[in-house]
Amino acid sequence: MIAPPGSTHASMAELNRSRIIQLLHRDGICSRAHIARKLDLTPAAITKITAQLIDMGVVSETGNLDGIKKRRSIGLQLNESKYRVIAVKFARSLAQIGVFDLGGNLESMQTLPPVRNDTIRETCDDIKTRIRSILDKDDSIVAIGMAVPGPYLRDEGRTAVVTSMLGWRNVNFIEEFSAEFRVPVFIEQDARAGALAQALFNPEATSRNLGYYLIGEGVGLGLMDHGELLNGELGAATEIGHISIDAAGKPCECGNVGCLENYCSAVAFHGMVAESGLVPGSESMHHAEACRAAFSLARNGDPEALALIRDVSTYIGYGCVTIINAFNPKQIIIGDIMAEAGEPMLERVRDIVAQRVIPVLDRTTEIMLSDLPVDATLNGAAAVAAAQFLEHPSEFVEQTEGM
Repeated sequence: MIAPPGSTHASMAELNRSRIIQLLHRDGICSRAHIARKLDLTPAAITKITAQLIDMGVVSETGNLDGIKKRRSIGLQLNESKYRVIAVKFARSLAQIGVFDLGGNLESMQTLPPVRNDTIRETCDDIKTRIRSILDKDDSIVAIGMAVPGPYLRDEGRTAVVTSMLGWRNVNFIEEFSAEFRVPVFIEQDARAGALAQALFNPEATSRNLGYYLIGEGVGLGLMDHGELLNGELGAATEIGHISIDAAGKPCECGNVGCLENYCSAVAFHGMVAESGLVPGSESMHHAEACRAAFSLARNGDPEALALIRDVSTYIGYGCVTIINAFNPKQIIIGDIMAEAGEPMLERVRDIVAQRVIPVLDRTTEIMLSDLPVDATLNGAAAVAAAQFLEHPSEFVEQTEGM
């Protein structure tokens, strides 16, 4: 591989280390010959670099593999379980902390008490205390990833607007958390983090052009375009939740009217459930609890619950139409609370898309539900941290050796 102009030997060496461990992360156990072919590196270079990675403890050898012409070769694998990351999910009324290995496997999770506008300060302090406790007990943790509601202004460190929970606007996540711990903190908008989780951890997410359509307490979109996250000037690109679907519709706290999230978020669906009287006592439930109660009724064939899901899914479908026409992803993966409505929701969404999208775009866009074993936003927070390790392995190994 030819070094680009201005690159140093050290930077090229780190780039190639990163390329190898990302390949092992994606493909699993590989032979050195397979790595050389996939990355267009010489066998001598692969031998040298993999020896370094083995010495660092990032990669280890496995048993023999069948190679070309039935030659035996030694397999290499990424030591995913040796290094861990902490993931933090911030939603409007929900905060969670998880510990994951580099493969996206959840090892532990804590759900904090429900968040209110007047307890946001307490929640931030509680998160710091819990993270410090985890770090004190586990030297293998190399980074912390945080997924926060959008639109997140990445350079400023704050969310521009969080509908129904205005207090989050006053939190500067960079100032609040970046210098608090012995390991680095990486912060990303929640839907964008979810898209990264799909790309890193979901074997069904096979395209480099995919959209993660988050429909939880808010509505957001994370987009991978040819394998790269689409960010925008301020980090606030793809805010699908604040695209107007009704010019004369419901006013939104963002200043627009008819915003998508006012019609199909978990907050909106909770309101529909409460107004219908479908779930007794739903007015006093948390959003996820009320939604899941209605989904349970639908799974048991309740016609009113199924009708409500059909109504809200129509608007989810309108969002998919916009995503397809604006960004043309190969895959749209729907996740978070509303994805738990399952097949009745997905069927209605696909029907709406078939009715309203150019046939060739409809045929070539796969719409599915996220099947990650953990909430994609929490998993996304882990992916934000894990991706940094995969891109800069030497920095993190040096960090752990220096502790």
